[in-house]
Amino acid sequence: MRRLLTALLLLSAAPVSAAPADDLAAVIREHWAWAVRIDPGLATEVGDHSGDGKLSDPSLAEADREAATAAGFIARLDRIDAAALPPADRVNRAILRRLLATQVEGNAFGQRAMTFTTYSGWHTGFAGSPDREPLLTKADYVSYIDRLAAYPAFNRAEIAVTRTALAQGYAQPCVPLQGFEKSISAHIVPAVEQSVFWRPFARARPAAIAAADWPELQARARTLIMASVVPAYAELLDFYTHDYAPHCRATVGIGDTPGGAGYYAYRARAETTTALTPDAIHKIGLAEVARIGAAMDKVATDAGYKDRAAFVAHMRTDPSFYARTPQELLDKSATVAKSIDAWLPRLIGRLPRLPFSLKAIPADQAEGTTTAYSEPGSVANGRAGVYYVNTTHLDQRPLFELPALTLHEAAPGHQTQLSLQQELDLPEFRKHLVTFTAFVEGWALYSESLGEEMGLYDTPEKRMGRYSYEMWRACRLVVDTGIHVQGWSRDRAIDYMLANTALSRHNVEAEVNRYITWPGQALGYKIGELTIKRLRAKAETTLGPRFDERAFHDAVLGNGPVPMDVLEAQIDAWIAARKG
Repeated sequence: MRRLLTALLLLSAAPVSAAPADDLAAVIREHWAWAVRIDPGLATEVGDHSGDGKLSDPSLAEADREAATAAGFIARLDRIDAAALPPADRVNRAILRRLLATQVEGNAFGQRAMTFTTYSGWHTGFAGSPDREPLLTKADYVSYIDRLAAYPAFNRAEIAVTRTALAQGYAQPCVPLQGFEKSISAHIVPAVEQSVFWRPFARARPAAIAAADWPELQARARTLIMASVVPAYAELLDFYTHDYAPHCRATVGIGDTPGGAGYYAYRARAETTTALTPDAIHKIGLAEVARIGAAMDKVATDAGYKDRAAFVAHMRTDPSFYARTPQELLDKSATVAKSIDAWLPRLIGRLPRLPFSLKAIPADQAEGTTTAYSEPGSVANGRAGVYYVNTTHLDQRPLFELPALTLHEAAPGHQTQLSLQQELDLPEFRKHLVTFTAFVEGWALYSESLGEEMGLYDTPEKRMGRYSYEMWRACRLVVDTGIHVQGWSRDRAIDYMLANTALSRHNVEAEVNRYITWPGQALGYKIGELTIKRLRAKAETTLGPRFDERAFHDAVLGNGPVPMDVLEAQIDAWIAARKG
């Protein structure tokens, strides 16, 4: 979770002395070997079985050791003369240095010990392991079982880190955590058949496992789940209920924690991969809210309503806009996804081979999480990606949002970009470690605008839903900075989003809780999208009839996630090449 909560730092420091160019290849190779060694889950994800059966060390002592190692890699990178490298290697060096510098700087903040949000935590992450593990061979199942055995110690180590956070004044705020205990208690079950961890053994025996071996594997898993894993969740629930929740924080802004102002400024720079200050981001958000609001007003009046508020009130309350069953919501989501498929070859020249599936968000996570999210697949493990849709509170999940939601989370948004990233000819660390929010989420938000040419926004409600989603991300710039810098209350943030978007109250409350407990992460979306749109406008203006939309999208996606300044340099080079 600390890796999720750690932001990406701006590139700094010039090389201090020259070294042979092949030193960079050695650093990249050794760094990758180290990365898969300290993260066994990553190793399994990329098909490296050296970490099978193991979990990472989440202790603060290990974080300090890793930061020291990262600093050593930075020193080696700084001895390489970047100017002497080929252009592609200059980018590799810059991105690796940024990742390492982020790790070092993030480790210096006490907020590193805040290991969960309303969006995710170590316990929900581990509960997703049955869906992430390969589970094709006996060795895969043995690895999975060994990780079940390792979980109690991992859980205790995470609890120890969280105790440190409490002692040092880094508790999460109280109000957003209401109901959080359900994400823990859902895994304290009386029978193994009710546990998500039993699912791999409830299905048919894989053909690669001998019939004589299957009962033994099942028996060991049954014992570990009920005697080790379930008690570990009970231990966490006891800690959360009796030690953590009574000492949660009354205030909501991260600025109220020790060193919080500096931490948030770091998060803002890093999540946007720019030098923008929180104040500058707040002002960009206000301008975007005004611009998108005018477009929403026009949709409402064109539809025959006196104003936007009247149209939104109708959209929020008309039952015809909502699915009646979870399956209906999934079916309609699938229909939108397949209609997008017909357009993808017209929009993107190089499409990924890896497909994605559609599933409901697991019940233990659905209550407190967002409307939908994407989980990348794995080329190495032959696992498709997953577009997860929240099927709870159906009266809060309007169907008119599905086009924008699916474009963002599925294709050509996250599933397309994340799958393609794994298939590019890049160093392994750029395929699997680099997740610049401004790029990844900026592309997904930009993808929502492509629904216009696809004809997906073919009713006033869908058009309003499309603008509401863009407005949602603009509001994030205002609300996130408002909460963490300007002293906004949770209620003020909720009221602001309700007034400016067509999102339901339940969704708005879940989103605001996310911004409170995960400071700065929401800033990257709109900043990234604005950058991509600006670069597209530059390309269209410069190239005129030579502009090719498919080629532009290939240029954006073709190097994987990169910081915004690197993306601009790459698109400028692409424009120059097309023009020449």
